[in-house]
Amino acid sequence: MREGLKGTLAVSESTKTTKLRREELHGGAVWRLVLDAPKGNVLDAALTRELADAFRDAARQPRLKVIVLSGAGKHFSFGASVEEHLPNSVAAMLAGFHELFRLIAASGVPVLAAVRGACLGGGLELASFCQRIFAHPEAKLGQPEVQLGVFAPVGSAILAERVGRGVADDLLLSGRTMHAAEAHAVGLVDHIGEDPDGDALAWAEEHLLPRSASSLRFATRAARFDFNRRFENLVADLERLYLDELMQTADAVEGITAFLEKRQPKWEDR
Repeated sequence: MREGLKGTLAVSESTKTTKLRREELHGGAVWRLVLDAPKGNVLDAALTRELADAFRDAARQPRLKVIVLSGAGKHFSFGASVEEHLPNSVAAMLAGFHELFRLIAASGVPVLAAVRGACLGGGLELASFCQRIFAHPEAKLGQPEVQLGVFAPVGSAILAERVGRGVADDLLLSGRTMHAAEAHAVGLVDHIGEDPDGDALAWAEEHLLPRSASSLRFATRAARFDFNRRFENLVADLERLYLDELMQTADAVEGITAFLEKRQPKWEDR
């Protein structure tokens, strides 16, 4: 946090759960949610549930004006748990993960992502769903699912909204990683600075805290009204495509298995 913000952003309450830390600032008008499962802050089922519970709670807090989402340690998030992508657990994993995004949208609370280090896979899906992304100059962002033989349902829904179809296709089909400067140039990242948490909090303090909390929620819902309506159907269709078709292929299972076994996949192209 920046030196100059310490006085105005003193923590009023801190709640420690298993993998998610919540700090309440400005008398509860600002929440800082910290993914706290270093080193990679993997979005496994437990952390996803805690995030979902936090956004359920956020929807019930009438004075809450903004949530800043960040990661403890050197990284924002390595993404969703690869182990939970295996055939015996992938359906439950996707259901819980996609419910999280429905709850974020339904809460109506503006969310700012403060990104350091790796922001990959499910981590980039989570950051991209936020209203703004503040990144450290050395941050790396990517949607590498295709390298494991699978695809990113939420990323497939949100990235084109954020950066346009061409850049979204680049990220989703190549699986490559962008450094912060390139991500900023294409519009994936909104701001680059040495202190992304402080930058996000400063932006919120200047632009959101002076507003009415109830009006902010209406404005947030209105700004994404069409997308949120389409997202509800789209993510359900993509979840079925993933489970009913993708996971029936040999290569999807091979890609996940090869990653867990730390070897190169042997694609059968089927």
